[in-house]
Amino acid sequence: MLRLLTCVGALLLLPKVASSQIDQGEERIKAFCIDFNWGPSGFATPGMYAQASPSKHLAWYRALGVNTIQTFCVSCPGYAWYRGEAAPVQPGMQGDFLKEIAELGHADGMKVMGYFCIGANTYWDETHPDQSHRFPSAISIPFTRDYLDYLAKVIPEALEKTAIDGFMIDWVFNGSHFYPDKQYAWLDCEKQMYQELFGVPFPGDDAMTAERIQEFNRRALDRCWATIRDAAKTAKPDCIIWLSCYDLEHPQVVGSKLLEEVDWLMNEHPDAAKLDAARRAVGPRTRLIQCLSGWGGKHDAAAFIHDDRFRDVGLYGFIKPDLDTTLPVEGATGDAANIAALREAFNAP
Repeated sequence: MLRLLTCVGALLLLPKVASSQIDQGEERIKAFCIDFNWGPSGFATPGMYAQASPSKHLAWYRALGVNTIQTFCVSCPGYAWYRGEAAPVQPGMQGDFLKEIAELGHADGMKVMGYFCIGANTYWDETHPDQSHRFPSAISIPFTRDYLDYLAKVIPEALEKTAIDGFMIDWVFNGSHFYPDKQYAWLDCEKQMYQELFGVPFPGDDAMTAERIQEFNRRALDRCWATIRDAAKTAKPDCIIWLSCYDLEHPQVVGSKLLEEVDWLMNEHPDAAKLDAARRAVGPRTRLIQCLSGWGGKHDAAAFIHDDRFRDVGLYGFIKPDLDTTLPVEGATGDAANIAALREAFNAP
């Protein structure tokens, strides 16, 4: 199975590109997400937060002091928060949530970003059972041509039908033999992917060593990133593609075009050293962000915010919403102190 690179090994593999800095006059990113991905146990069920009001959400974000709202194009269950055709619409959604909150946010001078979970989509699992390992609420999807065709349709549709400034991509990992503690069988679609990526037939299970699996996954991710980038930039050349990554030292992403070319790059892991390691991998215009809320208090937002080493890095947090109000209940999680620290930083003069 894949072995995660150590920090030192990752640093040796990273290309030497100048680290990103905030341009003169460019405001620090202050972003937050009321997270529709998750319910009480695993991914949210379709329609779980469909009653969400764009105006009430905008008011909450405004009080928090953000300059960037991160909400959803398609959340992990696989349903869209805008009215389109490429993905099923969130059941029971009133109005056109993403389009409306983007318009409200822009009127308040904010950026509004959507979201796609690349490595997991429950609706895809259900409708394409032969193209998924079908692990509930986990990374499951091999990046087949059919799946890339779906991304190439849904991404431009979301950009064209709403006023969003761009979108976050999350769990950008090819789902083939991803988890070391799970049992896998090679799917026929993955064998076809092998032929496409290597130009030779799938060599059989015994020939798929850890090193060969790693190379297969890296090539699959590179192809997926090219699809995402081209679909987005063709539809809206100035859109922002924002990568959230919980392991910037993972072999699939270290040294990849994804890290080098993405517009915004966020370390979700509480250890900011992982973000420091990635500084040398990004392009000269990539903006860096650190997640500071959402892992049940494992982050230390106050310490990061006041650390001069990271004064050029954007700030971000997320929290699950209340099932009835669809707004956060901050005291119900271990992140209350982190959100308080973000609120103070976001509203500081």
